[in-house]
Amino acid sequence: MNTVIRHITFDCAGDPYDLGLFWSRLLGRPMADDDKPGDPEAVVADPDGGPALLFVRVPEGKTAKNRIHFDLQPQGDRTREEEVERALSLGARRVADMTRPDGGGWVTLTDPEGNEFCVERGRREREEAQGVS
Repeated sequence: MNTVIRHITFDCAGDPYDLGLFWSRLLGRPMADDDKPGDPEAVVADPDGGPALLFVRVPEGKTAKNRIHFDLQPQGDRTREEEVERALSLGARRVADMTRPDGGGWVTLTDPEGNEFCVERGRREREEAQGVS
């Protein structure tokens, strides 16, 4: 029997609930029912049983680039730019646009605590580029 990843943990200098709420809204996943503002930790669950996102308060802020990050792909008919705009409206910040002329690439954003993540082109955009209709 193999070991499984239970949580992907984010250190937070601010309120873990606030950062959890950002990721909950971005990913459309629920926060734990007993989490509330000011708690030392908060959890965003994966309804499909995958690893939960765990946000834990730490005394120090982020000082270097993440060594690991999420690459997100918009679902349904949402485009990369629509997903980027949605993330920005939730509190993300744009860092770099690495979109290539052929539509590939990504846009790098940070969450409200400065953790980097990337948004790739959406499923529909990818299928159109591959000639799938």
